[in-house]
Amino acid sequence: MMERDSKIYIAGHQGLVGSSIARNLKVQKYKNLILKNRQELNLLDNEAVKDFFEKEKPEYIFLAAAKVGGILANKSYPADFIFQNLEIQNNIIHNAYITGVKKLLFLGSSCIYPKSCPQPIKEEYLLTGLLEETNEAYAIAKIAGIKMCQSYNKQYGTNFISVMPTNLYGPNDNFDLESSHVLPALIRKFHEAKISNRKEVVIWGTGAPKREFLHVDDLAEACVFLMSNYSSGEPINIGTGKDLSIKELAEMIGRVVDFGGDIVWDRSKPDGTPRKLLDVEKISNLGWRYKIELEDGIKDTYEWFLDNN
Repeated sequence: MMERDSKIYIAGHQGLVGSSIARNLKVQKYKNLILKNRQELNLLDNEAVKDFFEKEKPEYIFLAAAKVGGILANKSYPADFIFQNLEIQNNIIHNAYITGVKKLLFLGSSCIYPKSCPQPIKEEYLLTGLLEETNEAYAIAKIAGIKMCQSYNKQYGTNFISVMPTNLYGPNDNFDLESSHVLPALIRKFHEAKISNRKEVVIWGTGAPKREFLHVDDLAEACVFLMSNYSSGEPINIGTGKDLSIKELAEMIGRVVDFGGDIVWDRSKPDGTPRKLLDVEKISNLGWRYKIELEDGIKDTYEWFLDNN
């Protein structure tokens, strides 16, 4: 169990997930958080990471640092995605073992699961089929991180856990149209169309794929909960257990943004995985459930976007 004065390192504390975990811990009065930005600590530099661990000796780690992006970014920069994520994971996980970290939580991703596996997706479906081609490099890196945690637990008796969140959104998200995920990208597209008085918004694909979305503050709460309530090396899903089509999502965002024009689907662009809904029975049985409904979360995220962009 983490104590309120335990030394807790949040890797990637300025990103979508890490910043939410930091906020959650501060609200709960954890007062000994270790936060380092990229200028202070380059996680791609093993010597720098080694020196950091030897000096700070964190007791608990939330490994939220990663190179992430949407379909376009994953297709365009696969080498960056696999190299940088493997480097970050290797450096942190290995040095956590070397310095005797009490517990580490590794943030995986639902994209690690096979493209065509049964729905909803159970944790045991990992490595039972081919991956979605558009984000294969990122997924392989994340799978390697899960297996690294399991291997260190098996060989060295460490307590490293892996969580698999569904699609995330919320404050501090990336709204860049070339590198963002679908929900923040749609918020920006609809907003820019609205303020430019455009009559239509063009969206990639057919709108048919179904996706599940979890507000990042719910994820943060789940991660802190699991730090105290889960110690298995087997990965655990975090999600809502509910999904909707991209068409339904676009219509919902259009309502929130108050865009009055038409939605046009560019069917020449890829859809990605047809459906990706996580089975959340495992975490539900531990006593955790999401709180923020999707439309409320989109309103919250759009307000943040207006205030910060």
